[in-house]
Amino acid sequence: MKPAEVLIIGGGPAGLCAAISAAELGCKVLLADRNKKLGGQLVKQTHMFFGSEKQYASVRGIDIAGILLSKVENNENVEILSDTTILGIYEDGVVTADQSGNYFKIRPDAIIVATGASEKTLAFPYNDLPGVYGAGAVQTLMNEYGVKPGNRVVMLGAGNIGLIVSYQLMQAGVEVAAIVDASPKIGGYLVHASKIRRMGVPIYTGHTVKEAHGTETLKGVTIWQLDDKWNPIEGTEKRFDVDVMCISVGLTPLSELLWQAGCEMKYVNELGGFVPVRNEDLETSVKGIFVAGDVSGVEEASSAMVEGFLAGLSAANYLGYTIYNINEKKNDLHQQLNALRSGPVGEKIRKGISELIFSSEAAVSKEI
Repeated sequence: MKPAEVLIIGGGPAGLCAAISAAELGCKVLLADRNKKLGGQLVKQTHMFFGSEKQYASVRGIDIAGILLSKVENNENVEILSDTTILGIYEDGVVTADQSGNYFKIRPDAIIVATGASEKTLAFPYNDLPGVYGAGAVQTLMNEYGVKPGNRVVMLGAGNIGLIVSYQLMQAGVEVAAIVDASPKIGGYLVHASKIRRMGVPIYTGHTVKEAHGTETLKGVTIWQLDDKWNPIEGTEKRFDVDVMCISVGLTPLSELLWQAGCEMKYVNELGGFVPVRNEDLETSVKGIFVAGDVSGVEEASSAMVEGFLAGLSAANYLGYTIYNINEKKNDLHQQLNALRSGPVGEKIRKGISELIFSSEAAVSKEI
């Protein structure tokens, strides 16, 4: 049985920031991630971040990963378990794990779940052809391994990820034939969309994929227009001869461990699916289990980092670690989150979160 004061599950932007925050208050932190290399989605992101200086604005995601990882590795209060899959959180508070085939148990005093989210996909004829990718897979190929996925691509999804990956594909020398989105409006930031359009790439809103073409590999994609009830309109088909189709239609929180731990969950469409009910300190309905990042609701990486700092601070404080200005620090983090979620773009996030927050004084269902 391996003891830990704070176990953090997930070494992406939220998990790294949580580890930094908790360790700086004096907590002994165990940081577990299933990958050999920590950083999560940050290691794929070559674009510069928005936000403020506190969220590393104008710094590329890959560089932010290096900054955060350096802070974690240089803090003697943090032990890193890479290549480690957390298998379960049980009612007696024991956590089981597998590291490179070695099974063991952990008994933490508090847990921060920062497992992130997985990509959604779509069902259409021949969607299993080689050449049909998720956007995250394409980013991994290009930005981590330097592999060009193909020569000509159709991007399905005009959210921020779809727009950013389209631009990265063009930077890698891949022609983007079109960006397609079923929604009547572009979902991503207009600054990204404008950059794409200036490079001559058409964006078809109110359209979706009809079918993919090919036998052994992808050879083409046919799209068609949708009416105001989201039904396809016959006779509006457009075919593109491409060898890559990239699907970027949203993310789903990876919340299986929270379900198993008995946390109260709620389906919130604006946040990507089932997410945990929590208080202002990001503590769930199970006392001692905290959340941060996309597992608590899909947002941008900047928000995940701020939530990570808040969850780490809250978990350490839960265990009795504190500093004279801890409330001031928490208020600052809440203000950062409010700023990131402000304006029309953050409206759905604000709406979704309003359905989940319970008072920090409210009784929790049980303890770990």
